[in-house]
Amino acid sequence: MVNLVILAALVLALIYLPLTGAGPSARRSALKTAPVAVLAVGALAFGPLWLALGLGLSALGDLALSRDGDRAFLAGLISFAAAHLAYIALFFGAQVPLGALVLLALAISTEFWLIPHTGALRWPVRCYVGIICVMGAFALGLPQARLGAGVFIVSDLILAVQLFRLRPGTALYKLAGRALWGLYIAAQALIFAGFVGPSLP
Repeated sequence: MVNLVILAALVLALIYLPLTGAGPSARRSALKTAPVAVLAVGALAFGPLWLALGLGLSALGDLALSRDGDRAFLAGLISFAAAHLAYIALFFGAQVPLGALVLLALAISTEFWLIPHTGALRWPVRCYVGIICVMGAFALGLPQARLGAGVFIVSDLILAVQLFRLRPGTALYKLAGRALWGLYIAAQALIFAGFVGPSLP
């Protein structure tokens, strides 16, 4: 059953892929929210509660980010920040390795290449950067979480560049949208599989 949950999420993610550059619509919102929502339900049935909570909050973030405007973006940012807090609770107790200093350097670097371009959202973005880097630091100490969390951070880096450094409508902007969607879904599926584990149907 666990394999079927992952497969269903990946199929739904592929169905949504052509809509990554489309305008807001009920169909787009539903398809964007569905893949991680399916993983959340699977985690609720087969995995730890913190995993289900992290995935559920991520699905709410996907729903918010399927809409346009700063308010929708802020709602999505808050949802994903809360999701990462749930992941921190899931990963808590892992020994944080020295490699986490790379994440500290990444967080500091955003003050130069990202924060100056975020306008009124600079403090919410700062808080989010801090939370996801802490999540990544704990994940580094857990083999079952390391890859998924790392891919998640890469997808968020692409999202930050797309939203704040690229011009909407350009070919690079659209390519970034498709790339970050694929990486994001892969990250959530890897975290799910790491804590639930694949099994034969």
